[in-house]
Amino acid sequence: MATLLIDNSNSRTKFALSNNTLLPWRHTIETSDLTTDSVHHLLKGINYTKAVICSVVPEKLELLQATLDSPVHNISSKSEMNIGISYPYPEEIGADRLANGAAAFEKYGAPTIVIDSGTAVTFDVIEQPNLYAGGVIAPGLNLLTNYFAEKTALLPKIDLYEPKSYIGKSTTEAMNIGAIAGFRGLIREILAGLIDELPDKPQVVATGGDAALLFKGIEEIDCVDPSLTLEGVMKIGVLNPH
Repeated sequence: MATLLIDNSNSRTKFALSNNTLLPWRHTIETSDLTTDSVHHLLKGINYTKAVICSVVPEKLELLQATLDSPVHNISSKSEMNIGISYPYPEEIGADRLANGAAAFEKYGAPTIVIDSGTAVTFDVIEQPNLYAGGVIAPGLNLLTNYFAEKTALLPKIDLYEPKSYIGKSTTEAMNIGAIAGFRGLIREILAGLIDELPDKPQVVATGGDAALLFKGIEEIDCVDPSLTLEGVMKIGVLNPH
């Protein structure tokens, strides 16, 4: 029977099914719209024997645990994993970062750097032989652009797209250039520092919302892997059968 995988982030909550591999069924609910009714509606007729939750939203985690009618494993630093943790306070590591680390080591080995773009953009380092070493947390692109709209009188909320020029001819063009180019500059600068501290050249893997747009042209990134977090949730679920 299938396992239900849930990636509950601040912006979106992704649902998938697995049976030692990710199955085609996938759905997403905006986390702000996650309710008992919306979960029941989504899962009506879906058969699964266990759920594995990767959550960074405690309130929604409680809702999910109370709603699901199967055994639930909540990913934390106490979960059995395919990587060790070299970190002074492992309980502080987000479940999404642990899932990314588990999947990255499974697929790409070590050393590996995972960049995950969401409400925050996180960088996670997997050192040889198989240790989660730590990383970086920075503001995500949507957080920055939404902050402009919320905290200024005249700057609007914008939809992001690939800039055609670095000279903006309107307020929205100028904001888009600043957001996309500034975000890529942030990525490059942090990556340079991380790579410089590692003894061997790492594999650099990107994932997260709008990754194909946001990470375009950053030569240090070896690949974009959209399903990385869910694959990590699946891996940790296999290692924690009860």
